[in-house]
Parts: sequence; structure tokens; C-alpha cells
Amino acid sequence: VSGLFAMEFFTPGLPAIAQAAGAQFVVFDMEHSAAGIDVVKQQVALCRGLEVAPMVRVPAAQYHFIARVLDAGAMGVLVPMVETAEQAELVVRSAHYPPAGRRGAAFAVAQDDYAPGDVPGKIARAHDRTLLMLQIETERGLDNLEAIAAVPGFDSLWIGFLDLSNFLGVHGDYSHPRYLEAIDRIVAAARRHGKVLGTASPSEAFARDYHARGFRMIAHGSDIGLLQSALSARIRALEGG
Repeated sequence: VSGLFAMEFFTPGLPAIAQAAGAQFVVFDMEHSAAGIDVVKQQVALCRGLEVAPMVRVPAAQYHFIARVLDAGAMGVLVPMVETAEQAELVVRSAHYPPAGRRGAAFAVAQDDYAPGDVPGKIARAHDRTLLMLQIETERGLDNLEAIAAVPGFDSLWIGFLDLSNFLGVHGDYSHPRYLEAIDRIVAAARRHGKVLGTASPSEAFARDYHARGFRMIAHGSDIGLLQSALSARIRALEGG
């Protein structure tokens, strides 16, 4: 599936624009943007009636971030900087109701369209629709990769390619053997433990490469990067003409 990282342009039309472009999901970023829960809740609401799944990257692996964006209606949570199995377990507990987790209950709110209904059914639907994605993007995360991937209850391993290169000391060199060896380890761990592989992609070539490696959730850049690259291409084409 293909999607978009939203980091800057949280406008009313953004989800519909993404859908019209062919995206199947949007990740609304709270880690590197100024977006707060009110902005995120509004953007998630704007996805209602569309075939675009609203996902949110929270700032950190903490209960109050994870549970709040799910209560706001997010259908997936992307958690950055996961470095231990204990953190992965915290994410799972924060996103699931008892007995599978420790998430506090609030129903007939945004997450279930403010509708009445039986509690067991609402819990089952919430568990079925919630996609949990953990980012491996540090050397500590790599050290604990197998233990993280083995944690039950989450769905997808994502890479943070820029942070991963930084923490490995190769700073944006995505062809460096140390970086590529880390990618191979993440791919192998995901396959062993039945996790979907995901990544953002800074370019078409990167997306093709990682799709060939087995990545099946790809966010094709950020709203910032896509606007800049498209505008720059038009300007260069005119100046070159």
C-alpha cells in the first residue's frame, strides 16, 4: 500500500487530495511537526467517508500519546525510536483493551463515530482495525531487533532510514555496507516473525529498491518534499526551455 507523510500542510483537503493521487493511507506526523492532538483529530475526521486510512506517528512510545490518537479515531499508530522489547510491549499494552492490554476505555467518541453499541463488539472492532507499527532506527534498536520483532500484538516493522544512518555513523549514506547490513537484518527479522515491512521513501528509486526488498507499506515522501520537488521540476523545465 502507498501513502503520504503529512508534516506541514494540515488543510481540510489534504486527505481527499491524497486519495485522488492514489494514496491508501496518510501518516499524520506528531514527532517532527508542530501538530497537536486537536489538529490530528481534525485530520482524522476529514478521512471519514474516504478510502484513506488515517495513521499517526506519535512523538514517543508513551501511553498518553498512543491511547489519545486512537481515541481520536486513528486507525494506525507509528511509534518512533523503539529500542527494546519492553518498549514494544508498552506500545501493545497502550493500544489494546484488557485482557490484551491496559488501554482505558472511552466509547461513543471519535474512534467509533460517536455511535452507541455493545462494549465487547466495540473492543473487537477496535482491535481488528488498529495497525501498530514500530520504527527501528537506532543502533540500540538493532541490538534488540530479534526480541522486539518477537513481541506479539503489533503488526509492522518500519525503518527510519535517516535516523538509522545517523545512529550507525554513516549520516545519509544509504549505500554504506553498515547501513545495508542493518536493512537486511530488519527484513530478515520481519519475515521470521510475520511483520509487515514499512518505510517512508525520499525518491522513486528508493521506493523501487525497498519494494524489491519486501517492503509493502511505503509512504512516498512528505507533503513538504513532494511540493518542493514538483515545484522545482517545473521551474527547472521552464528555465531549461
